[in-house]
Amino acid sequence: MGKTKKSKSNYLVQGTILVIASFLARFIGLVYRIPLTNILGDEGNAYYSTANEIYSILLMISSFSLPLAVSKLVSERLHMGQVKNAHKVFRCSIKFACLAGGIISVLTFACAGLITKYLMSYELAVYALRVLSPAIFIFAIAGAFRGYFQGHETMVPTATSQVIEQIVNAVITVIGAGIMMNYGIQLGKEQSNSSLGPAFGAAGGTFGTVVSVTVALVFLVFIYISYRRNLVRLSRRDTTKRLESDKAIYRALLLTIIPVVLSTVVYNIGSVLDQGVFNKVLAGQGYTAKQYGTIWGIYSGKFRVLMNVPLAIASCLGPSVVPSLSADMMDRNFKGAGEKVRNSIRYTMVITIPCAVGMAALASPIMQLLFGDDRALTAGILQSGALMIVLFALSTLTTSILQGIGEMQTPLVNSGIALGLHLVVLYVLLKVFVLNIYSVVYANIIFALIICLLNAAAIRKHLRYRQEIKRTFIVPLICSGIMGLVAWGVYSLFHLFAGNAIPTFLGILAGVVVYGVLLVKLRGVTEKELLRMPKGQLMVDLLRRCRVL
Repeated sequence: MGKTKKSKSNYLVQGTILVIASFLARFIGLVYRIPLTNILGDEGNAYYSTANEIYSILLMISSFSLPLAVSKLVSERLHMGQVKNAHKVFRCSIKFACLAGGIISVLTFACAGLITKYLMSYELAVYALRVLSPAIFIFAIAGAFRGYFQGHETMVPTATSQVIEQIVNAVITVIGAGIMMNYGIQLGKEQSNSSLGPAFGAAGGTFGTVVSVTVALVFLVFIYISYRRNLVRLSRRDTTKRLESDKAIYRALLLTIIPVVLSTVVYNIGSVLDQGVFNKVLAGQGYTAKQYGTIWGIYSGKFRVLMNVPLAIASCLGPSVVPSLSADMMDRNFKGAGEKVRNSIRYTMVITIPCAVGMAALASPIMQLLFGDDRALTAGILQSGALMIVLFALSTLTTSILQGIGEMQTPLVNSGIALGLHLVVLYVLLKVFVLNIYSVVYANIIFALIICLLNAAAIRKHLRYRQEIKRTFIVPLICSGIMGLVAWGVYSLFHLFAGNAIPTFLGILAGVVVYGVLLVKLRGVTEKELLRMPKGQLMVDLLRRCRVL
């Protein structure tokens, strides 16, 4: 069976595997944030989130783009039958990961105090950031392994390692936060500083990340060792007479990584800049560090954590479609590439639109259920920011698509334009309209919307394709609107006599069933498309039994 033919049906299957695993990983992450939030409180949550946001940016600089770059280069060489060169790309990427990850890790530990004090105006986050610094080095090496497997168009090792990583992270984070919180409280009493408890608690929580990434790397190494025999067999069939030099591979890696790193950093640095601008403006308006830290803790520790669960879809579909798109572009198969883009975008919208509507409809019940927080501000942030789920998912996916078709510079330019406008809007909303944390929400909606529009124009230009509208946007929106009304109605009915937890679960369940049935009935998804998914036959049989199909 030819690789190209296989890839036409394989990329969505692999993407679905990664989506399911990542969704499960994000769900585990959401679940452990509940006890973590209860341990740390909003102030500790702010320290924890601040350290993690800086860590995320530094990961992007050092190694976050490495899996995408490695998968792209490996896929291109495998497509030409160059197994030995593909493996040489992997070996060079490991060396690159050790160097880049090691340097950034050491610099992070050394400069943590300067970053948290002067950039973030949140000095006590220094403990959490220093604990996180070794994870940058370990994550870089794990990223090279993940990219190699993804280049072979198998997402199973990456998917499994993500789930293992989150399970370990959940356990160690909660235990570490509890132990260090108690230590910090005692130290705070001695030094008359009540903030030391949350600060040390956050540091204990971040230790879970270091341990979990280490366990994930060990798992990936084990899978690679198990795969070596198959690799040797494939290498014997490789008739490539001339191997690429290390210099050529490093050059190819850098030419792929640098534009991806820059566009990814520009795309994601907004969260760090948001906090810096937000803290400084609110400090100028008379808020104390504890007050604006508490507000930011609600936004980053509750809303963004919840929002990241459905966003896992786009972050998984992007890497899964890149190797396949790269192969199509090498063959100048624009029709095949356009079809993959069309299906990926529709798949993302079919899942993220109902997630956004459902979270907006049940914002207050969900926040009460997960975090025990019934404040109007908490629910208001989720309702106002629900649209971010759809727009960030679409902007993330379209950025990966552009990188997959070889347009490395375009996402960087588009993200730069969007970031500049975003910061202007944020400052105006904070200073002129005094919208407080809602300024951050609305500015991020504008940011993602601009990227979506610019990316869509670029994809249309380079692939000469048009996105199907009805089944991609209109049908999911209609189904989601009805779903939201049903979910809210069921919740409101049972809430009259059953508290909050049970009505919330029943409302979500009713919404999922209604959306699924309507989506099939209105042909938002067809039987043929269901059969192409993992366990598709099982879903089709169930729908037939229920007389939906």
